[in-house]
Amino acid sequence: MLKTILTVFVLPLVLVFAPSATGWSNSRQPAGSRASGTLQKMIVQNGTVTMNVDVDRLSADGSLAAKVEQLRFNVAANSFFSVLVFNDLLRGPEQGSMALIPQEPSTLSPLLGMSWNRLLLEKLPSGEGFDLAVRDAKTGFTFFNVQGHQYDYDATGQLLTVTGGKLLLSKEFARALGRTSDADSIVGRISFGAVMQPVEITQLVNGQTKSMVMPPLHGAAGVDAPVPGPDVIVGQIEDVEEMGTPTQTQVGLAIGTDSCNNGDQPVDWFALPNTDHPYVPQNLYRMSGGALNNDRFEQIGQSWGKHTFEALEEGVCGTCNTSNCQTGTHLCPGCSDPYVAGLNGNQNQIGSRAWVNPFTGNFPSGANNHSGHAHDGVSHRIRVNISDLDPAQNTGASYFAEAAYISPHEYTWCQAHPGECNMYNNVSYRQQTVSGSPPNFSFANVGNTVRMQPAIMAWANTGAVVTQYQPDSSSDGIFFVGYKVTGPDNGVWHYEYAIYDENLDRGIQSFTVPYLSDINISNIGFHAPPQEPGWANDGTFNNQGFSSTPWAVTHVNGCQQYPDTCLMWNSETFAQNQNANAVRFGTLYNFRFDADLHPTLWYATIGFFKTGSPIAVVVAAPVLQHTPTATPPPSATPTATATATATATATATPTATATATATATSTPTPTPTPRATPTARPSPASRPRPTPPPRP
Repeated sequence: MLKTILTVFVLPLVLVFAPSATGWSNSRQPAGSRASGTLQKMIVQNGTVTMNVDVDRLSADGSLAAKVEQLRFNVAANSFFSVLVFNDLLRGPEQGSMALIPQEPSTLSPLLGMSWNRLLLEKLPSGEGFDLAVRDAKTGFTFFNVQGHQYDYDATGQLLTVTGGKLLLSKEFARALGRTSDADSIVGRISFGAVMQPVEITQLVNGQTKSMVMPPLHGAAGVDAPVPGPDVIVGQIEDVEEMGTPTQTQVGLAIGTDSCNNGDQPVDWFALPNTDHPYVPQNLYRMSGGALNNDRFEQIGQSWGKHTFEALEEGVCGTCNTSNCQTGTHLCPGCSDPYVAGLNGNQNQIGSRAWVNPFTGNFPSGANNHSGHAHDGVSHRIRVNISDLDPAQNTGASYFAEAAYISPHEYTWCQAHPGECNMYNNVSYRQQTVSGSPPNFSFANVGNTVRMQPAIMAWANTGAVVTQYQPDSSSDGIFFVGYKVTGPDNGVWHYEYAIYDENLDRGIQSFTVPYLSDINISNIGFHAPPQEPGWANDGTFNNQGFSSTPWAVTHVNGCQQYPDTCLMWNSETFAQNQNANAVRFGTLYNFRFDADLHPTLWYATIGFFKTGSPIAVVVAAPVLQHTPTATPPPSATPTATATATATATATATPTATATATATATSTPTPTPTPRATPTARPSPASRPRPTPPPRP
């Protein structure tokens, strides 16, 4: 199949001898039509793209001072952005593209809306007027054209660089922003560097092809061109299995995983009681609701974690390099190690999450102590309510298995080697189908494992906006905030939010969404996955287990200057209950409501559980529209104590899309919160307020 694909991309050799393309800095035409040498067709193995965007110019807020924000992206491995290299000299580009993976949140991401997580840098066909463009991979919408850039190629490191590119506002984007006269204006600069790899090597003698080889591509995880340092990832989710005897209401599941070392250094893999080895928690998610069954994305199960031992040094992700590596106690560069579902679900070999710091990977030697308690068929495995899997109750729902490898070695290496920190790509997921009937279910893989991304990104692929945040890059991990708004249906919009903690140790204790005080808010809901009950030696306070109490919800007045009303969900604080139902690592919680006002991008507030001041995050909320800028409101830190308690899970509120009407799920419906409807709304001009973030 690979040979067939690559053959399609073979250009006639006459192109090798054509004049150099404008802008290529070190190209040189072979001498004569009977040239001899090596022609390589190369694609991007991995790389980075940087955009420096003038926020004021893009937002057109009238400011004279430049306010530049840097956007950083990784390039998806093995992107078919191809170039031709003859005798180590760059000849020219071919039509192709590289997928861009955002590396940090940006105040500009809402301006790009759902396209933020699916951008491409594309080499355009000749005659398009521009050489490169930044586009939406799904819709083809062009945000920026690129002009004035310079290419360079270093054959020693097979490194392609592009510098000096000017980002021009496309006609499409200018039209969408309502500023057609600003089309083709310069709003920033772009550059990129990429390690290239040959996919076709042709030997020419006197202009004639004497041989052609097609080298194998490097592993999709990049293990044949490893990143600096140790970097363990989930290279493959093998399967999902139901294990043990179910209880009356729940089943226990386990996920088979293959780890891969994506780094150039061995990953420590010492067995307990040594504490220098990866820890492997597992999760299950369901996407459902609405006409297309993708309105909401919920976590329905979580397990304790497998403590790894004895790396087997296999080759699932590419070439396994065991030279200068102590096998067994280390996972060598490029190598993989399998754990079938039976091992990941072995109740005597999986330990409580409560012992683990997900950012540093640290845990005590007693983190897998099962003395003092007896197991049933669900204990410590992925604990899932039968009602959440029953196909008869979840028609059209899709499911996603997720696993992570949390390594203390990655953190200690990062401390000694700044810039070689690989603690943020340890999670991968794979879609599943569910069949059977209660209480016996079977699972089947759908598509390939999506490496180095959390499962919430599957929701982003359906149009949800998902943004990554990191409150303290020096000492804690990352979390994600996602949202999707559907409707209107009879003048009512459904607002759906998801907060996912990937490896943030401090946890999340509150979520506050602003709304205009004179609108109707109803169908307020909350959802969280089942918690493991308390067990002896489980690492929770007094071995009581983490609470499953639903978050309280309160209408808070005076929470922001404008709008002055917020809807606040919260668990107990750490001081009140160390085992409170906070959003801890590897968990995703949902928040939802209906409102009779359309969405506008504004700032919500995230409050943390263990430590740290609240931060503002960009979401869609029912507030008025205003001229866009990117200045957050001053100190959005509501302090009201919640008293009302939300019901367990809201139904999917009937909503409408452009093509179909929504369908309700089978979960209980919370009691709508009545809100008084005033006879007249105050004039927007009479309300003092900061300006919102930009609207996509």
